[in-house]
Amino acid sequence: MAGCLLVTGAAAAQSRLVPASEFYFAEEARTTRPVVAIQGEGDALTEALLKAVARKPRAQAETAQLAHVAMTGGRPELGIELYDRALRNLGTTDILYRPVLWNYGWDLLRNGDAEAALARWETLMRARNVTADWMPPTFALALWQLDRKDEAVEWYAAAVRTHPDRWTYPDRFDELLPDWLPAEREALAKVQQAWQADPPQWR
Repeated sequence: MAGCLLVTGAAAAQSRLVPASEFYFAEEARTTRPVVAIQGEGDALTEALLKAVARKPRAQAETAQLAHVAMTGGRPELGIELYDRALRNLGTTDILYRPVLWNYGWDLLRNGDAEAALARWETLMRARNVTADWMPPTFALALWQLDRKDEAVEWYAAAVRTHPDRWTYPDRFDELLPDWLPAEREALAKVQQAWQADPPQWR
């Protein structure tokens, strides 16, 4: 039984991830935002978050923010533990569920685990069958980093179909993706070049 489950899991992990919709217009400002329960920075912020979580273990926003601090501070194992703890206490209809998963994905990606990041974002995509405008460029980036280049180009094509004025050329990437790291924008430019060389048609 365990062997069958492993095979099934591996097959699922290898399944193609391609756009299910031709266009991705939905804006999700409530999803694509930092989770900030306490303002501050540095050690003072960490201390305040630790105190808040200690006082109220089910403080999901504080736990998620502390997870982000851990992930960006070089403690990914702790960050993953904290993110998972926050998600255990969040239902799919909770207002924090989507932003926590979205941020979790980015922190995983920036800690070198594009596969796990993609899994978090796929969960968001499938949760309500949302066609959000953040999905095409974000999925394209993660898939490109995983060397799943054909899929990455298909997602980039969805971005161009949706907003040709934004994504046909890379000269607006700094404006459109101000929170992305330079290396991430450079990677997306490579996806754009691959799309331009052989743009796939919507099936």
